[in-house]
Amino acid sequence: MAGRKQFDMETALDAAMIQFWRAGYADTSVGDLSRVTGLNRSSIYSSLGDKDTLFLRCLDIYAARYGEKYDAALSCAASQPVAAVRAFFDVTLERIADPGLPDGCLIAQSAMAVPVLSPGVAAHAKQALGFQRRRLRVALEAGGLTDRDAETFALHAAAVNQSLAVMSRAGAGPAQLRAIVGVTVEALSQAVRA
Repeated sequence: MAGRKQFDMETALDAAMIQFWRAGYADTSVGDLSRVTGLNRSSIYSSLGDKDTLFLRCLDIYAARYGEKYDAALSCAASQPVAAVRAFFDVTLERIADPGLPDGCLIAQSAMAVPVLSPGVAAHAKQALGFQRRRLRVALEAGGLTDRDAETFALHAAAVNQSLAVMSRAGAGPAQLRAIVGVTVEALSQAVRA
């Protein structure tokens, strides 16, 4: 239609996701979202939804994008559980090292912001955080760990993974982050050999 401005939905959603990732939910205004997407407020509401709806969409995009990478990394867990967990952490370390992306993790930030989120958004953030633990547990069970050990290591590895994002945002360097991963991978290696 003549006179009607067209925009690329994926580009707008990625820009909004980066804004939420960089500033967090509470510190991102609809004005900020307008600035980064290039859409006016009314276009944001009509095309992308209100702030909560848009945030949920961005959280889902982020979880799917990195979830696919984590799933690929863990795909060898049945035969090589330690290598799979190391590859899982490599996904996070590569994301952290990417200069084109904000520090930290959108899901970790969202989990820390639960007290200021609406109940529906908070529940969604908690659910996204839980996906990571579940995918790790399934992989570790496939790798031969007992249900109890798989749950314990999955919970630990998910916590370490989220702490990597928090620590990177606080200024920890690549060597420090790799050292943290090394301790977790070594502990898993010993459990698998036992």
